[in-house]
Amino acid sequence: MQLSLLQGMVGEGELRLLQGVLDAVRTGLFVFDAGQRLVLWNHWMEQHSQQPAGSVLGKSFAELFPEMVDGRTHIALRAALENSFSSLLSQTLNKSPFPLYATPADLALGQRMQQAVHIMPLQAAGMPRHCLVQVSDVSMAVARERKLREQALELESQTLVDGLTGIANRRRFNVHLEDEFRRAKRNASPLSLIMIDVDYFKDYNDNYGHQRGDSCLAQIAAALAGQLNRSRDLVARYGGEEFTVILPDTTADGALQVAETMRCEVEARQLPHEYSGVAPHVTISLGVSTVVPDLLSTTGGLIHAADRALYQAKRSGRNCVVVYADERPA
Repeated sequence: MQLSLLQGMVGEGELRLLQGVLDAVRTGLFVFDAGQRLVLWNHWMEQHSQQPAGSVLGKSFAELFPEMVDGRTHIALRAALENSFSSLLSQTLNKSPFPLYATPADLALGQRMQQAVHIMPLQAAGMPRHCLVQVSDVSMAVARERKLREQALELESQTLVDGLTGIANRRRFNVHLEDEFRRAKRNASPLSLIMIDVDYFKDYNDNYGHQRGDSCLAQIAAALAGQLNRSRDLVARYGGEEFTVILPDTTADGALQVAETMRCEVEARQLPHEYSGVAPHVTISLGVSTVVPDLLSTTGGLIHAADRALYQAKRSGRNCVVVYADERPA
């Protein structure tokens, strides 16, 4: 690096001290004169550009960075020289403007470091205006930020998934039902809901233990989810041994068919349940409700109707499907 810019203006000792400071700082510093020619290039720049000061000093911006001419960085440099404007380049828009590399291996791969660039005018008495460019390596900060974003997304996804069964949880159900309800109202299309309860599940837990009970719920969840093929269909754990299924663009007849298929699939698993009052294996009861939403319709009304149908299914002997219609379960 050379300090010809300051020779004759400071003493020899101060010049050496300043050069030591510039060589020690862990950031890139380089200066252009009023003619956009490079007059200072510190050790950090030598190290990360793989270009010694002697090979670049005196060259113009266009000679050094031909691909950057008239780009954002060049415009900011001209604004500093001509109008004394400072610029802090957006890291989002200018991730790696200068050909700088953290390691020789990165240079071989053409992988530039992530950079924060600050361009500042320099004005000293009796001298034409110069421009200082400061470059910092923010690769680690960017990587940390990316990792934090990924962790936040992972955490968010976990808050929408039931930890036991791996299907949607109650929160995801609520959000999805509101979305599909608004869509159905806009399109005047049917929206169906199935409420599901595992028959005599308390007796199952009491006699087989909670570990077997958890395994049973996970298998039921898999059986229910396996019957859904459309991307907007959703099966969720509603709470305890209750599940619910959202079926957009589905009539009551269509929902009845899906519900009956689910009932049969769970029964076909033949999960032993000696303490059931219905069958020697695990069974489920299902209540179905359907609505084409209007101005008076609510998601609460749809849930209430499906819940009433489920209650009627339990009263009717369990291991069956009941559809709610015309203000009464049918």
